[in-house]
Amino acid sequence: MLNRSIWSAARIAAATAVVVVPFGYAITGEHTDVLMGIGCGLAIGVGVGLRGGSQGGLWIGISVGSIIGVVTALLAGEGDGWGMILAPILPLAIGLISGLGRTSLAGYRDISRETFIVSVLLTLGFLPAAITIEFGHPLRRALVAAFPMAMMPWTALIAGLLSRRRQGWRDARPPRLLVLGAALLPTLMGVLFATGVVNQPTRFSGVIHVLLIVLILFTSIVLVPAAAFLLGRTAITWLQPRLRVYGHLADYLRVMWVPIGGFAVGYLTIIVLFAGFYGMLGRFQPGAFADIGASTGITDWLSFSFFTALGQDFIAMAPVSVSARLLVGAHLILSAGWAVVLFAAVMTSIGPKLDRIARRGGEGREE
Repeated sequence: MLNRSIWSAARIAAATAVVVVPFGYAITGEHTDVLMGIGCGLAIGVGVGLRGGSQGGLWIGISVGSIIGVVTALLAGEGDGWGMILAPILPLAIGLISGLGRTSLAGYRDISRETFIVSVLLTLGFLPAAITIEFGHPLRRALVAAFPMAMMPWTALIAGLLSRRRQGWRDARPPRLLVLGAALLPTLMGVLFATGVVNQPTRFSGVIHVLLIVLILFTSIVLVPAAAFLLGRTAITWLQPRLRVYGHLADYLRVMWVPIGGFAVGYLTIIVLFAGFYGMLGRFQPGAFADIGASTGITDWLSFSFFTALGQDFIAMAPVSVSARLLVGAHLILSAGWAVVLFAAVMTSIGPKLDRIARRGGEGREE
């Protein structure tokens, strides 16, 4: 059991990293921003995936982890300030988990427990970046490290208020302790604004200055978390039924592996065979192909044959003579015929096996 969990965690982490790291570097060249995205993505993806239980937990973990990692990297690379990064991530993760339907988030106690777990995971995810970044003010590092935990009661309260009208919700009113804990976040943010630990507008004074701070607070701790929670819940509700097919992907691949390999071997054989034909024709009939010279070698002919098999033009050379065009035509016909004939043969031989896998998946969903 432990080995299976470790193997599942490794696969979720590897797949999430493949998605998040290139995306992060495509946005920004800052290593810390990418580190932040991959840290949050791995923490949430592995945590959600391992708690998923069934085969679908693997794909759910990869999907949720990739979404969290990509959004974190996007906010880190394009945003200005840690508030823009931290405020939506926790409610977005809770929205994704709430929309899964795998956990019984049917009351404030349930959603508070889930929010606490996700807050701990996000704290672990932010920790590597928080250690490496220079924040200037000494309190900012502690603020960043503690922010997911500080947002936990507030996020649970918002998620509960937005979910209490759903079918099966048990509590009509939030617990007093949760309301008291949620009140600590706006109080803390107000103190941080007043003491200058958090940047604030300095071009205004008096009543306008206070109103701007209130507007910033309302936007960052009310509007943004609420929108992130609803967006996450809506997105995963739409994605989840479309991800169920991947739960039996390994079964399909085991059935399809040999036919796919046979098709690839035959297709590559045709490509290599016609690469020799093209090269021989180019040697014995100068001018049969445009833009070739003494430096044209087997790699060029293999490239030309590969693109021809796909029905695409190869920029470096083109058939000119009648014999070259006839050879290209024969290549296209043979490639298309190979694909059609082998596809029909494969579907005839493995069709019953695929039907059994589909029926087994349908029975599992009914249960």
